[in-house]
Amino acid sequence: MSSFQEWLTTHVPPEITADSLWHMEVYRIALFIGDIAWSDVSKLTQDPRMLKLSDQLYAAAGSISANIAEGYSKASKKDQARFYEYSLGSAREARDWYFKSRHVLENEVALHRMRLLVSVIRTLLKLIPEFRAKKIASKIAEEIAPYETYSLESLLDNVPFSEM
Repeated sequence: MSSFQEWLTTHVPPEITADSLWHMEVYRIALFIGDIAWSDVSKLTQDPRMLKLSDQLYAAAGSISANIAEGYSKASKKDQARFYEYSLGSAREARDWYFKSRHVLENEVALHRMRLLVSVIRTLLKLIPEFRAKKIASKIAEEIAPYETYSLESLLDNVPFSEM
């Protein structure tokens, strides 16, 4: 697998894509991150020093899409926002673990994953206030951060993997 499009057409079954949740781009990207993290974790576990890190990374990467899915299914906007906030925390955690994994993963791979996670973080930061009442939204402890943007299309078309 070398691109998001290839992953979509060959790895994601209709049981996933037929669900209305699939229309959320942030969910699709998060699910992709969780899936490609498997390859990264497989590489990391070859180094005994990275065993705990790889567990944490895989849990964080997998919980991004899982929390989006759970939040999407909640009846109240407040509950939806809460799970999207959990996703935001998991995305930031995964980005942190990818930064620490750069010593074993190729730098290009770690940087690619961090950039992909930044795109998820940015989307969630825009999405969460939409699900919060204005009164509550102002209480989100989030400073304006200048996240550098990368073309999501290029991040999804050229997906590097570490040599095994």
